[in-house]
Amino acid sequence: MLAVARGIMAQPEILMLDELSLGLAPFLVLDIFEIMQKLKAEGLTMLLVEQNVQMALAVSNYAYVLADGRVELEGSSRQIAGNKKVREAYLGI
Repeated sequence: MLAVARGIMAQPEILMLDELSLGLAPFLVLDIFEIMQKLKAEGLTMLLVEQNVQMALAVSNYAYVLADGRVELEGSSRQIAGNKKVREAYLGI
């Protein structure tokens, strides 16, 4: 989390985040994604690689679904979240 704070302080044009929620307590994950929503509202562009699909889709505008190193699906986060294949495979719905 310190690395993220340092990255934000540098006022980047794009902030790249890899597995932001990995190893964090669930309440911290909620806090982190809330902060991401605020940064997004302030106009910061972010590239997020994340296995927490539900949270990632909730804060993103556009998404790519990778499988075996290849792009399987891409589209708006809303489209991806509504995709039956994604819902079954990644969201357990």
